[in-house]
Amino acid sequence: MMSVATPLSEVIRSAFTETYGAAPTAIARAPGRINLIGEHTDYNEGYVLPAALQQAVYIAGKRRDDNLVRVHSLDYRVDVQFSLDDLKAPDQHEVSLYPRGAAWIMREEGHLLSGMDLAIVSDVPSGAGLSSSAAMGLAMLEVICALSHITLSPTSKALLSVQIEHRFVGVRTGMMDQLISALGQADHAILIDCRTMQTTAVPLPLNVSWLILDTTKRRELTNTEYGLRRSQCERAAHLFGVRALRDVTPALLADAQAMMPEVLMKRAKHVVYENIRTLEMVDALQTGDMILAGRLLNASHASLRDLFEVSLHELDVMADLAQRTPGCYGARMMGGGFGGSVLALVPRDQAESISTTIAAQYKAATGLTPITYVGHASAGCSLIE
Repeated sequence: MMSVATPLSEVIRSAFTETYGAAPTAIARAPGRINLIGEHTDYNEGYVLPAALQQAVYIAGKRRDDNLVRVHSLDYRVDVQFSLDDLKAPDQHEVSLYPRGAAWIMREEGHLLSGMDLAIVSDVPSGAGLSSSAAMGLAMLEVICALSHITLSPTSKALLSVQIEHRFVGVRTGMMDQLISALGQADHAILIDCRTMQTTAVPLPLNVSWLILDTTKRRELTNTEYGLRRSQCERAAHLFGVRALRDVTPALLADAQAMMPEVLMKRAKHVVYENIRTLEMVDALQTGDMILAGRLLNASHASLRDLFEVSLHELDVMADLAQRTPGCYGARMMGGGFGGSVLALVPRDQAESISTTIAAQYKAATGLTPITYVGHASAGCSLIE
């Protein structure tokens, strides 16, 4: 029996060999992410400031000589299979969704694929706002490229992973999750300009920690509400006469106050000022101004709650408790909304005590037992072997 401390790369190698009777020829890793700030700005061609996490999806694979793909999932404890000739067949197990989506998009791009034996394991919590789905799609593309001898840049893989979501899964995500999973750097956040895809590595101060406070409240109506928010932003941009809300300034907001429908104005205000906060956060981190960084986090949460309206009672309770805890610089909900996690910035030497305090207060307030841990910035996706 594997030790708890056994690296997941070894866990998946052993599981693959036991399942298929031979060692894998490729093992891919793609990390989840935290987003320091810049929420719902990516699909508005704005700025985001995420970091790749140490938690990741691992996929071991070996090429087959037919069109059959077999998937062994350690997390779901199931074995499923499908044919490359029938990737959109209905009523297939959810474990096969991203393997099928990755194979489908690669074939749409004109690549020749053969069947595969796969084993999958992940320690990225599902539904916690840490982008487990993006990591799964990217890890699948990584292992497909290795087994089929296809060479793609990390950015190309990230953009193809976005297309899996848009064209196969049917969710119109932005590109942040996939880009940071592909391009992450250890001990750095990455400022991403989602219009130009220009990236800038931002060193993270070593005297602070980023607490991930998982409310354990899983998402409600995320896909429906996410799509609605996106369409509202597109309508607002059209009324402003610009390509995307990235192009709207505070002055334009003020001029349009009287003519813009209230709900569209609220969405636009969030995006405009969230972009500004994201660039200010880069300056705060580079100068070590954690007081300012905390204020920016708090302002981001208030905007997501009041203007973009994607928060939830449990997220608000967790963020409020964190913001009130002595020592905590600031906190905000993270991810698409309607459930998931709160991100809190705290002094590194107080991370454990602050985490314990917040967790106890949250359980008392909601009856839910949260999951808390420190987020460590890691490297992006890679082929382990």
